[in-house]
Amino acid sequence: QVQLVESGGGLVQAGGSLRLSCAASGRTFSSYAMGWFRQAPGKEREFVALISRSGSMTYYADSVKGRFTISRDNAKNTVYLQMNSLRPEDTALYYCAATRFSVRTTPGGYDYWGQGTQVTVSS
Repeated sequence: QVQLVESGGGLVQAGGSLRLSCAASGRTFSSYAMGWFRQAPGKEREFVALISRSGSMTYYADSVKGRFTISRDNAKNTVYLQMNSLRPEDTALYYCAATRFSVRTTPGGYDYWGQGTQVTVSS
């Protein structure tokens, strides 16, 4: 079992930055690839970014490529999402998730989810 707790969300103006964190419980954090997803009201949950178990490989949705950076610290059981040049369309509830598989970009491929942290970008 892995429990995930996100933090770092908030209200920011367009063009600003936020850094999300996701703390994981358990001693097997490095066994899981980690992903970030987001869900805006009335929309489906969408993939944002993922990082491999070791952190050597990352992958991003086209909509955030060049603006967001995912990273992890396995010693701290934490994954991060640095979000720069934020836009109003980035407003959503952001979730982190853990998967036993190496690369998954769909929600169904993930085993554990956090409760989410709200990001609101004002224009």
